[in-house]
Amino acid sequence: MSRGLQTVIGLEIHVQLDTRSKIFCGCSTDYIGAVPNSNVCPVCLGLPGSLPSPNEKVIRYAVAMALALGCSISETTIFHRKNYFYPDLPKAYQISQYDRPLAVNGSIEIETGDGPRTIGITRLHLEEDAGKLVHAASDGRLAGADHSMVDYNRAGVPLAEIVSEPDMKTPAEAREYVVRIRQIARYLGISDGDMESGSLRVDANISLTGPDGSLGSKVEIKNMNSLRALEHALEFEIRRQREVLSNGGTVEQETRHWDDASCVALSSRSKEEAHDYRYFPEPDIPELHISRHMIEDIGSSLPELPFNRKKRFQSDFGVTEDDANVLTERREIAEWFEGLVNAGSDPKRASNWIRGDLLRYLRESGVDLRDAPFSVAAIAELLGMVDSGTLSNTAARDVFTAMAETGLSVEKAMAGAGISAGGVSGKDLAALVDRILADNSDVLEEIRSGGDAKGKKLKFLQGLVMRETRGQADPAEAAGILRERAGVR
Repeated sequence: MSRGLQTVIGLEIHVQLDTRSKIFCGCSTDYIGAVPNSNVCPVCLGLPGSLPSPNEKVIRYAVAMALALGCSISETTIFHRKNYFYPDLPKAYQISQYDRPLAVNGSIEIETGDGPRTIGITRLHLEEDAGKLVHAASDGRLAGADHSMVDYNRAGVPLAEIVSEPDMKTPAEAREYVVRIRQIARYLGISDGDMESGSLRVDANISLTGPDGSLGSKVEIKNMNSLRALEHALEFEIRRQREVLSNGGTVEQETRHWDDASCVALSSRSKEEAHDYRYFPEPDIPELHISRHMIEDIGSSLPELPFNRKKRFQSDFGVTEDDANVLTERREIAEWFEGLVNAGSDPKRASNWIRGDLLRYLRESGVDLRDAPFSVAAIAELLGMVDSGTLSNTAARDVFTAMAETGLSVEKAMAGAGISAGGVSGKDLAALVDRILADNSDVLEEIRSGGDAKGKKLKFLQGLVMRETRGQADPAEAAGILRERAGVR
């Protein structure tokens, strides 16, 4: 029964927009770590007599995202009340958009194992976030909690919901699609896209189609707070639906809750239809008119998007596709790379340095690149000294570490690290080699007696030289002096 079935996946991505105030009131959106129920007011709690007022910055952010996704912007849009009761919804309705969303008919290209594929975007609409349930379990999860509390600080935080067409066929494609959406949101500066903190949340709709093209019942999966969880939840649901059908059963249309601890999707409730929400136009918010001038103004201010920048880096700077993927993952990284190249750095060296030393420093220190204690110009100067042979790679790393720790210039960081321009060479290097050979006379004797056919002991001595010079000696010069002193041709 399950043979010949194809997987159909559509995603609803909720992007939390990074504004200082909520979508319909002036309350702070900084709910993480805030005292529960402290960032609330009559508007976001829906108290009688309060009137919502749309936040213009939210509208502009949503338009920017819609344009980046190639959507058509609706010059007139309206808000609706989506009615349902749940403890984290203080008004017992959510202000959202229904049949006249802000934007429709977009698309995005993703990379798959079979090459690029285009995923359609059905719509992008605005809505307010709900509050947050706090579960009284030791790990904070719903499973195992004997009661839950509610914090309304998040209620009213602006969301852009992006609804895809059911164009994805595998969990891997779904993951790649989410990565692309998150990357665009970050490039635009409208959201940090952090799934673990809830800045970006994904609901998945999955069904199986028969050989005749008939679409099976759709199951919605919620509570996936990482890319790994998304893939695992979809893999689980595909297996579950195939098993149900192979046993002659029927897949029920429902919503399931992903339990990441046990790696199962548990049945939560029957899947609602639009009429279950009793949508009707929000009476307290008039039609929203988005002028052509505003759309053009926002469109002209969009940054170069990551996939376009990736192609340009490959064509203009000759970097590999793998390097280009890393360099364009975050906008600030891409701008740093381009800044280094424009300052005269070799593209390959700049790419290697970013992928190695810079990203390692950011990861280990937790520092945001925008707050780094060194500038593009300073790092370009440092890499230029490596290109000219003034510093070895090892010495440059030591200088960079000093710059990162102290915020000093290249010159002062070199002095502080005891590193001089030009390194150790000539008579100074020869004297150092003689001293190391004297300290390791037994190794030298073994080399001279022919006991180092594979050259390992000579490399050992060269390693001592490079360590003593802190990488400031030229490896080829050091090796030459060692071979001369040891009588090795």
